[in-house]
Amino acid sequence: MNIIRTEIEVRYQETDQMGVVYHGNYLVWFEIGRTKFVENLGFKYADMEKYNVVSPVTDAQISFKKPIRYGEQAIVETWLEEYNGVRTVYGYNIIDIDGNIAVSGTTQHVIVKKDTFRPLSLRKAFPEWHEAYTKQLKGE
Repeated sequence: MNIIRTEIEVRYQETDQMGVVYHGNYLVWFEIGRTKFVENLGFKYADMEKYNVVSPVTDAQISFKKPIRYGEQAIVETWLEEYNGVRTVYGYNIIDIDGNIAVSGTTQHVIVKKDTFRPLSLRKAFPEWHEAYTKQLKGE
């Protein structure tokens, strides 16, 4: 399994009155990790959008284990959890500088035409992405 690690420096604006990262910001960090994962495979979401195609989140699961605080470093680990040609599920761990898991979760995505939100097959619309994702699942 190919795991991409993306460093995050916790900014003050991302914290709540308790000085810990506000829970909604972890989904933003998931997106940062997912974007880096895709870029590591040689692709960019912006290239997909040139064809009027976007990739909305259809499901998100998140589990909070321990807080991350302002001024700390965090690392987003991202990998391909599942892929079937239409739906893609990314897995995430957000770990602290000592390697402890603070947050874990998944997001599920499909691709759709931007103007109609009509679902598309990633396998058919972007065969190079399909090939790369298939290889990821096989551990290549």
